[in-house]
Amino acid sequence: MDVNMNVSGKLSALQVMRDAPVIPVIVLNDVKQAVLLARALVAGGIRMLEVTLRTPQALACIEAIARDVPDAVVGAGTVRSAADAQACAMAGARFVVSPGYTHAVGQACRDAGLALLPGVATGSEIMMAQEDGLSELKFFPALQAGGTAMLKAWSGPFGDVKFCPTGGVSMANAAEFLALPNVVCVGGSWLTPAEAVARGDWAQVTALAQQACLLVRKDI
Repeated sequence: MDVNMNVSGKLSALQVMRDAPVIPVIVLNDVKQAVLLARALVAGGIRMLEVTLRTPQALACIEAIARDVPDAVVGAGTVRSAADAQACAMAGARFVVSPGYTHAVGQACRDAGLALLPGVATGSEIMMAQEDGLSELKFFPALQAGGTAMLKAWSGPFGDVKFCPTGGVSMANAAEFLALPNVVCVGGSWLTPAEAVARGDWAQVTALAQQACLLVRKDI
């Protein structure tokens, strides 16, 4: 983990990716759980937190973490429109993760000063993102779209692109992805199991975060 990174200034996507081997994909249904979950992850060494916009409470959760957990760097996931990006910035998000890429989302993130990690699954999508100056991308859905074999194939024509595979990535296969030279980190939901969050088992979340930080990756 890049413990020397200044988290108070504007972030780049590469800084978000380099901070730890795993970016947790977080789904929250209760604002009351947001701060406690964030603190548990930070205690385990994970501070780049992707709160997905999959629930009505997501923006309120982002706002609560941004306000009450200064050691965390909260971002928003499942961002699909310029309006989503703008709302996330207003809530205090510092970075955005999207399942795909559009020029409108890219422009909204630039306007708001948000680091963007957009999802791609094809060569054409990579090229479109690169046309807008983006070379740090989320490979999504990673397992379903070809997994490590696809990333190896892309290393030739897209040798200047760095990826965060997400979708089907788990503790069981994370090391295989992280061993690839074009992978900086992975994204996954296994750090915040729904059952552990529901019962408030923050010690388990911290333990999973600590385990994730032990994963070995290329020094990119």
